[in-house]
Amino acid sequence: MSARTTREERRRALLYPILVGGILMGLALGIRHVHGLFMLPMTMDRGWTRETFALAIALQNLVWGIAQPFTGMLADRWGSAKIVAAGAMLYGLGLLLMATATTPAQLFLGGGLIIGLALSCTAFGVVYGALSRMSTEADRGWSLGLAGAIGGLGQFVAVPGTQALQDALGWDRALVTLGALIALLVLFASKLDDRVDAGAGQGAGAPRPLPMAAALSQAFAHRGFWLLNLGFLACGFQLAFIAAHLPAYLLDKGVHPRVAVTGLAVIALANVVGTFVCGQLAAVYRRKHLLCGLYLVRSAAIAAFVLLPLSPITVYLFCAVMGFLWLGTVPLTNGLVSQVFGVQYIGTLFGFVFFGHQLGAFCGVWLGGHVFEATRSYDWLWFGSMALGVAAAALHWPIDDRRVGVGLQASAA
Repeated sequence: MSARTTREERRRALLYPILVGGILMGLALGIRHVHGLFMLPMTMDRGWTRETFALAIALQNLVWGIAQPFTGMLADRWGSAKIVAAGAMLYGLGLLLMATATTPAQLFLGGGLIIGLALSCTAFGVVYGALSRMSTEADRGWSLGLAGAIGGLGQFVAVPGTQALQDALGWDRALVTLGALIALLVLFASKLDDRVDAGAGQGAGAPRPLPMAAALSQAFAHRGFWLLNLGFLACGFQLAFIAAHLPAYLLDKGVHPRVAVTGLAVIALANVVGTFVCGQLAAVYRRKHLLCGLYLVRSAAIAAFVLLPLSPITVYLFCAVMGFLWLGTVPLTNGLVSQVFGVQYIGTLFGFVFFGHQLGAFCGVWLGGHVFEATRSYDWLWFGSMALGVAAAALHWPIDDRRVGVGLQASAA
């Protein structure tokens, strides 16, 4: 990209990849966002416990986290387009197997293992990595924030859309239909071909890039890299627990099912604005400080939701606040990784950081089902979510967010 290229021209060239990436994330994460709507009809039809369903979704989150560094490596090596295309096909297959599962083992295979692998190829780990490489440093916050906002809009549409499909077709055919939709996105994967822009944003004077093994060694020796990983665990725990168990929690409390569906939609709609705003704020404030504030506000929102009398109004207010902060952590965390370590191996490095997120997601979903079956209550999970949010804020504050002194982001001395 020429140094004389104007900001408007650069951003205009990015709009199509951003749109494709946003739609892909919107559908991939939107289907994941509405798993909670399938819990009760699936368990009642199949005679399974909530813990069985929760364990499948927890396995999905864990597989996603374990696979993310490796799909990131493949995207860094071969380009993101091929990984996205494979992921879209895998996602469709996983939803088909989930719809036809008659035993817990089949549910774990389709809804857990296969969809977990698919998410590592189609969600923000690969998409944000591609857009980070295709953007300059000056445009990176804007492109990630806009893609996240489009993805959030897709998640919003997925909630009423999924409910309408369930009402019209039943839960199993609704899953098959969603699988067909996401498999079709393979036709647009080529728009995320980032190979020609692998050096975007490095600067003309940047040194020769490190080999991957050296880059990993450099990152693993960086204290902030591990603090990010640990802090991201809280995000995964909170989001996965709420997405999977909020509908059942509200029904247990006697709240009308329509309120739960509307609440998930409010989360997704608020996420559209919140993700874009967080991306924009990264150009003004330090990302680590924004992450600290975000986790503290989340914990305060959870405390208010649990302690105040439950009503449709408190549900919607809680969902609005949580939705505004829902995936704002992702462009901030991804941007912090690229700020410190550069973009050449952003898919790989963010993949390792994201493992912490998914370990938390596994615990949030599975413990939600396990603790409920043991105590018939979700109270301990709500209090745990608050504590983890405070801990995450404390972990992010001391992160050294300066560019590394050598290698990927060394100054052009």
